[in-house]
Amino acid sequence: MTAKPLDVITIGRAGVDLYGSQVGTRLEDMGSFDKYIGGSPTNMACGTARLGLKSALISRVGDEHMGRFILEQLAREGVETGGVVTDPERLTALAILGIRDQTQFPLIFYREDCADMGLCEADIDEAFVASARAVVATGTHLSHPRTRSAVLKALQLARRHGARTALDIDYRPNLWGVLGHGEGESRFAESAEVTAALQEVLHQFDLIVGTEEEFHIAGGSTDTLEALRAVRAVSAATLVCKRGPMGASAFEGAIPGSLDDGQTGPGFPIEVFNVLGAGDGFMSGLLKGWLDGEDWPRALTYANACGALAVSRHGCTPAYPSWEELQFFLERGVIRPDLRNDAELEQIHWATNRHRNAGGSWPVLRAFAFDHRAQLEEMDGYTPEKGAAFKQLCLDAALSVQDGRPGYGILCDGRIGRDALHRATGTGLWIGRPAERPGSRPVDFEPELGPDLGGLREWSRDNVVKLLVFAHPGDDDKTRKMQAARIERLFAAARRERLEVLLELIPSKVGPVDDGTMAELIDWVYGLGVFPDWWKLEPLKTQAGWSRAVAAIEAHDPHPRGIVVLGLDAPEEALAESFTLAAAQPLVKGFAVGRTIFGDAARAWLTGEMKDGEAVALMARRYSRLCDAWDTARAAPIEETAR
Repeated sequence: MTAKPLDVITIGRAGVDLYGSQVGTRLEDMGSFDKYIGGSPTNMACGTARLGLKSALISRVGDEHMGRFILEQLAREGVETGGVVTDPERLTALAILGIRDQTQFPLIFYREDCADMGLCEADIDEAFVASARAVVATGTHLSHPRTRSAVLKALQLARRHGARTALDIDYRPNLWGVLGHGEGESRFAESAEVTAALQEVLHQFDLIVGTEEEFHIAGGSTDTLEALRAVRAVSAATLVCKRGPMGASAFEGAIPGSLDDGQTGPGFPIEVFNVLGAGDGFMSGLLKGWLDGEDWPRALTYANACGALAVSRHGCTPAYPSWEELQFFLERGVIRPDLRNDAELEQIHWATNRHRNAGGSWPVLRAFAFDHRAQLEEMDGYTPEKGAAFKQLCLDAALSVQDGRPGYGILCDGRIGRDALHRATGTGLWIGRPAERPGSRPVDFEPELGPDLGGLREWSRDNVVKLLVFAHPGDDDKTRKMQAARIERLFAAARRERLEVLLELIPSKVGPVDDGTMAELIDWVYGLGVFPDWWKLEPLKTQAGWSRAVAAIEAHDPHPRGIVVLGLDAPEEALAESFTLAAAQPLVKGFAVGRTIFGDAARAWLTGEMKDGEAVALMARRYSRLCDAWDTARAAPIEETAR
């Protein structure tokens, strides 16, 4: 049989979650919110994609900023969006939610005639449904005649084309009109009408999943075993009953006399931080096992582990594990019950999922660095206004070389280059932004960041925090301790704001270097508990030096983004020669070079000897030549998964 291009299609809600940033307070008192994609089918599409399945979503989003956000984030998550329709009239659904304590999670749905409730039969494409091995529906879209007919059409087409079908009951009483707007947190209210509406369609599923309360509504009884038997009377599906900290039980045939007699997988003794979205994490793990052909105990182990990780973190989709993370968790086990404070686990979670953030994937990176401040300010003719205008010209040069292609980037500051920095966002360029005060040693920070580095909260999520440190293994104890403390502070602050970090090390300006100098500094950084996403290293003189530096990184971090080579104002010919050495190391992804590209143009333009167009053209030529030099040195793309 020909393999299908998709493993699973989920169908139903797609919205934006505005999660209260503060924990332990009422929604009325919430001061700020974090924005994530949401809606059970959307969460499951992302959760299964993170586990390695080829996933897709059928839904609708609005023709506005939040709708575009959902589409862009789905793409970053690796979810196929061919089944997502942009609704020209309706707005994208929103949910506002918070974490009050371990049992209270206030939630308000803004879903009056929202985009995903506009889903109709015409949105269900037979070829698209036929391309999947499984179709997964959720309960909410069975609550309205229009969306119900769309779901039923998808199920019929799935069966026609040999796909499996699954239902996550996902009962939200207020979305069925059983309770009011203020009852978004409520998970159960009896309703004979809802029970009847569900039982009419349960025979169409191969797998039905729900909590005990959700089976109560599906089966029409608050006795869980009786409810399961009522569902069994109308459906031959495998029934999976979620039981919270007791794990879950699967029933393939007749319902036994005890829930404990079903097939089970082990639970995990963890602290509950946030139950919202945990069921979607559970379902993602279950679908992974089910579609991979695992037995039910193994599939339930995946599901329970994914649910445990989900309840331990803020947000829904952002909390779900990658396949690498899940395997690590299952092999190592629980070290501490508050998983969000397990540093080793959180590093793996971050490193294997960060490409799903605004930064994307960067298997190659050729960056034009014009984040220089002191060097520009010292040039003849400089004024703050001219400096800002010149950095706009630098961006023009970078964009002309990039020409919409992947693999290009810039380094730009937020002081002189603020306007260029803001304009660069959304262009597809990788964007690094300096945090250090120019020339400082021990390293110190730009005043704009504030004494607590709280200014990072204002940075765009696609900005990578760059920290340049002049360090050497021979530094005196006081200098080393001061630099260590500041590196640690910056790293912690960046992670808190979900920003990546590029650490630039320059030892040659401090003291003599040899083949082991950079490796020794790298070991020192990791010894601080700091895991830079990127490294920016000065050109090393020998292959032995590069090999030792790369080995030091890989000994501590199996998932680094990579290394870029800096320029130190070297001539193009010298840089091309250094690229030849660096490109032999697969972990080196490219370069970040500045004055070699812009130095002559800046000096001439600031004194009025060169016009705008001439400056842009000169910088573009030099940047393009360096890109060609790197590509030549690399000779062929690195055949490895993009980090």
